Amino acid sequence: EEKNWARKGFSWQTRLWIDDMFMITIIQSQAYKATGKREYIDRAAREMVMYLDELQHPNGLFYHAPDVPFYWGRGNGWMAAGMTELLRYLPKDNQLPDGMWSQLVDDPACWAETSGTAMFTYAMITGVKQGWLDKKEYSPVARKAWMALIPYINEEGDVTEVCIGTNKKNDKQYYYDRRRIVGDYHGQAPILWCCFALIE
Repeated sequence: EEKNWARKGFSWQTRLWIDDMFMITIIQSQAYKATGKREYIDRAAREMVMYLDELQHPNGLFYHAPDVPFYWGRGNGWMAAGMTELLRYLPKDNQLPDGMWSQLVDDPACWAETSGTAMFTYAMITGVKQGWLDKKEYSPVARKAWMALIPYINEEGDVTEVCIGTNKKNDKQYYYDRRRIVGDYHGQAPILWCCFALIE
């Protein structure tokens, strides 16, 4: 299966899980940055387009996987952060001219989750600063999200309400019941990304 993806010009790591859109994109983008070889950034762009076609729904959100019809918050955050990184490194000639969130993004009854929220916030801060997003529309959303995240950072500097590592499962309760942890890198890193984006 991995060889089939590679033969089609995609990464061997392609699984059609939404997490991939950060994991694959960041590696390919950094390979391009390090080597200057267009094959890496072009592969990242092809991958992103294929995942958009396969996982994104008309409401703009992404399922965890084609066989798991839930809009997982951090998964959608991975997508936002991955797209941000792709757009950061995508050459101008390859770019077309054309906003606390809950654990399940489309389910406000589900608990507020920090890692996905921080990823969305990072993407919006960067998008506004790079001119990809309308400043008047997205700056207030990004600021509101950042101000909502601050109380989730404890006195030790650890981020609370972070969903543990999550496999895919076609069971909505599975996402509701995921354990919430403190100081996990899934939450720490996106908060640092936001800090970087704010001061950059």
